[in-house]
Amino acid sequence: MRTGGRQKNWPETAHARAKASKPSLGLTNSSYWLVKSRSLGAGGLGNARTRRLLGPRIKSAAFGAYRGLFRPAISRRRRVAELSGKNAAVHAKPAMRPPNEIDFWRGLALAVIFIDHVPGIVFEGYTLRVVAVSDAAEIFVFLAGWSLRLLVASRQVRDMSASHVVLRLESRAFTIFAAQIVITEIALAMTAAGAIYLENPLVLDWNNASAVFENPMEAHVGLVLLSHQLGYFDILPLYVVLMAGAPIAVLLDRRAPALVLPLSLAIYAATLATGANLPTWPVEGRWYFNPGAWQLNFTLGFMLAAKSGLGGYVRRHRLAVRLAGIPVLLAGLVAAHFGWSPDPLSLPEPRLFLMFDKTYATPARVLGLLSIVAVFGGCYKGFEPWAGPVTRFFSTMGRNSLNVFCVGSLLSLMAQFARFSLGGGAVIDTLVLISAVACMYVTAWLSEWRERAKA
Repeated sequence: MRTGGRQKNWPETAHARAKASKPSLGLTNSSYWLVKSRSLGAGGLGNARTRRLLGPRIKSAAFGAYRGLFRPAISRRRRVAELSGKNAAVHAKPAMRPPNEIDFWRGLALAVIFIDHVPGIVFEGYTLRVVAVSDAAEIFVFLAGWSLRLLVASRQVRDMSASHVVLRLESRAFTIFAAQIVITEIALAMTAAGAIYLENPLVLDWNNASAVFENPMEAHVGLVLLSHQLGYFDILPLYVVLMAGAPIAVLLDRRAPALVLPLSLAIYAATLATGANLPTWPVEGRWYFNPGAWQLNFTLGFMLAAKSGLGGYVRRHRLAVRLAGIPVLLAGLVAAHFGWSPDPLSLPEPRLFLMFDKTYATPARVLGLLSIVAVFGGCYKGFEPWAGPVTRFFSTMGRNSLNVFCVGSLLSLMAQFARFSLGGGAVIDTLVLISAVACMYVTAWLSEWRERAKA
């Protein structure tokens, strides 16, 4: 065949025609020729000349088919898998801490504190303070120090610079301060509403609230300065001061851990020797929880939680420490059962070292706390397998201790109103306790649900 004076081989012409007429199937040239060659039948491509000319092209087509058809699909699947993994990591729900001993005891302490904050409730005869010199407040503060150790020992905080650690702890102190202001204002509104509903203005005198209604300007300044505190709403101000001073213990523990406890003991001894305490205003008085004394409970929790130093020594001699704590615990049980405490007027100076005073967290109360920790510490592993629902219940509350404590404080005030108007009794008190603890658990559950929803 002649075209324009030049003769072309027929396979090249056939190739040109096929290329011009191949359907648009989204195939590459190599892929198309692979399909085209297979469509010629099992006998191959015809004569030897055709196989010789098209053979290399077919081999190239086979390789091109793999690259053009299969490899993009594999790449797409890999890409989808990678994106799915990244999306799963981004949208993964934050894992909450599993039930553990610290959260369990802290949640149980919150429930006991609620009972202690409802005067006259029938269950107050079954709380810790009737079987020991110390009570749930000491345990709560001790566990707060223990939790601080767990926080600073975590990889995230351990690698922080000193300035970032200070900012982290001070921001927590401010969060607690804000919570104190909020629940105090809500408690004042509840007190005013109770006086209106019960038609009894004497309700305004409850829990040291009268100063706010009689002298609101100065009293609100005092509320912000934490120099005026409502009754049963005075633990968080202590916690604010402890967290504000926590960077001192944490940074000193980084440089010279052996000095943390001696410094705390020195402050404690000076506080008891001098009777120093923070003043209240506008109502003259002193803080119910003296920060200079209660910081020792906080520091003991911080130091005993460490795997080295004092904490490591106690772990290595756990049995001996437990045996030493049993007689102290029994002595506290006898003293609490018979209501015995030394007469302050008959004690020599400085008498605070020998009193059973809660405001100053005197040595007898500290020893009572340590005996409880020594005897019952580590028992969680023994009853957790068969008390799973109970441990999960209180651990959930303990994981969200600040929110639960705030709600529990308001519920205790509500319970005081309920018992005042309904008269109390076993039935009423049981309903009050069950309802309050259920609300505290719901608060903890909602707090965790909110964290998961934000993620």
